[in-house]
Amino acid sequence: MRAKIAEDGIRNALLTSIAPTGTISLFADNVSSGIEPVFSFRHTRNMLMPDGSNREEEVADYAYRLFRRLKGEQAPLPDYFVDAQVLSPEDHVVMQATVQKHVDSSISKTINLPAEIPFDSFKDIYRQAYALGCKGCTTYRPNEVTGAVLAVRDEAPSPQLAPRQPELPLPAPPPAPSPRPADIFEAGGVVYMTQPLSRPEALPGQTYKIRWPDSEHALYITLNDIVQDGRRRPFEVFINSKNMEHYAWTVALTRMISAVFRRGGDVSFVVEEMKAVFDPRGGAWMDGRYVPSLLAAIGDVIERHMIEIGFLPAKPQRTVMTDRKVAAAGEALLTDQRSRPAGFAQCPKCGQAALIRIEGCDQCTSCDYSKCW
Repeated sequence: MRAKIAEDGIRNALLTSIAPTGTISLFADNVSSGIEPVFSFRHTRNMLMPDGSNREEEVADYAYRLFRRLKGEQAPLPDYFVDAQVLSPEDHVVMQATVQKHVDSSISKTINLPAEIPFDSFKDIYRQAYALGCKGCTTYRPNEVTGAVLAVRDEAPSPQLAPRQPELPLPAPPPAPSPRPADIFEAGGVVYMTQPLSRPEALPGQTYKIRWPDSEHALYITLNDIVQDGRRRPFEVFINSKNMEHYAWTVALTRMISAVFRRGGDVSFVVEEMKAVFDPRGGAWMDGRYVPSLLAAIGDVIERHMIEIGFLPAKPQRTVMTDRKVAAAGEALLTDQRSRPAGFAQCPKCGQAALIRIEGCDQCTSCDYSKCW
């Protein structure tokens, strides 16, 4: 094998390892973990609870419980029942070094030290590990600041703790009663009317371009679709533009609209809500019709896309009347704009017709608004 590796190489740099299995051993009814010795046949474990408080639980080793069940509570333990409390730190290092000869990666191993260990003895542990060829060395010494996760318990059970650990399999816990709110206005759990649709790896879609008079750069709107129950429907929307003024609100808008699309159902209301938004600074004429705001223009694009993919029917006659109403409102706004002084535009900050452009910068003569392009 060595010759074969020397000739062709090896795919993996490391092949063997001893992983940390402390938590897994607890799930397996507190059996021994990895090459670690049993910390203590009976000990307490400090657990952090969800509310931030600490709770102390008594834990017993599986082999210890089995021995007590077979031999009785008062039977003396045989000499082969050895835990970490009777092992010296040097014993831990020798065990790790013995296994390290057959493991090309590192080994998960913790050497439990007494709190009163002298510094020179502590230093000798690492020197011994290096001399014996260990690839790593981890020690743990409890202290008054951090305390200890595990604490040794005497053989006699403590009256403050719960009875000995029950054996597996444990009986199923009774179902928790569903809490009822104190009144109808108290917030309860989240009720999901429908689950969001999962996103495939690839989606068909189209990208549309919008030119808005107040924006120096165009907006590009991408709508991706998904086929559900044999029907193509919008799934997500993205808006991109070089104009960074639009960045924050377009990101928020696309995330909200995409979240609505992914819930499924009739999402055509998104179009109606967006087309009903009027900009107090005035809209724009696009393709021979008045559009009251940039959001309304985006709504028109989404509506056009829904019609093209067959999600919405073609515009009925009543929409023409709606367009006429919108145009009338736009004409009123344009009439108001014509009454402004010649050469002045509306200021986006104070709303006055006092915005002029000087040397490539917009400046308002009514307030302190200024912007350079």
